[in-house]
Amino acid sequence: MTEKRALVLIPARMAATRLPGKPLLDIAGLPMIVHVLRRAESARIGRVIVATDAPEIARAVTDHGGEAVMTRADHPSGSDRIFEALQALDPSGQIDTVINVQGDLPTIAPGDIRAVLAPLDDASVDIATLAAVIARDEEHTNPNVVKIVGSQLSATRLRALYFTRVTAPYGDGPRYHHIGLYAYRRSALARFVALPPSPLETREKLEQLRALEAGMRIDVTVVDTVPLGVDTPHDLETAQQMLAGKAP
Repeated sequence: MTEKRALVLIPARMAATRLPGKPLLDIAGLPMIVHVLRRAESARIGRVIVATDAPEIARAVTDHGGEAVMTRADHPSGSDRIFEALQALDPSGQIDTVINVQGDLPTIAPGDIRAVLAPLDDASVDIATLAAVIARDEEHTNPNVVKIVGSQLSATRLRALYFTRVTAPYGDGPRYHHIGLYAYRRSALARFVALPPSPLETREKLEQLRALEAGMRIDVTVVDTVPLGVDTPHDLETAQQMLAGKAP
């Protein structure tokens, strides 16, 4: 995967209901979106740009030396936002791989961002994502922890069969906590955003099921840890403690 042909996009908006203004909240002296930006830049897999509908987010990014692109405010998902950004940034189609990094993962390891690309070495894979083995008992039954049911291809690789909020699969053995970071082939992203929401996507409230129901292949790199997703004031406090004195 060459740097020129991979693009890292971080969708960000101000409309989070549980933590309003989330991308700009201060963590160890920097807005959260800037922490994510710098970790994505440290992965060194391509140009990194924040895709946003909020001028204040774009201004915070550029004030800290990053790049931002403005997108429409009416996108139903981050996938739609990054596709608009891709078309605006690369209308001639030079980029062939797009990495979608959520803007609320300020502790994501740069190495894990790089690791999401590995499954795309297989030409039959459309989309790649990440997971980690569930280590805490309460996560097995927590509906906010999305589980991947997959066929094991190697110690660090799965082929995704299903994503669910329930405890799955049944029986003894590891379960996998999905990490919402994706690498798309450009053609796969274009196909995905053109599809209507699927029945299982609507039922589970998991967008990636749309791809599986359409017959697209999603493979998974298994990494060591789940990054902290900041969705609540408690998450924010935890991130502040984790990153105190460690701003990248």
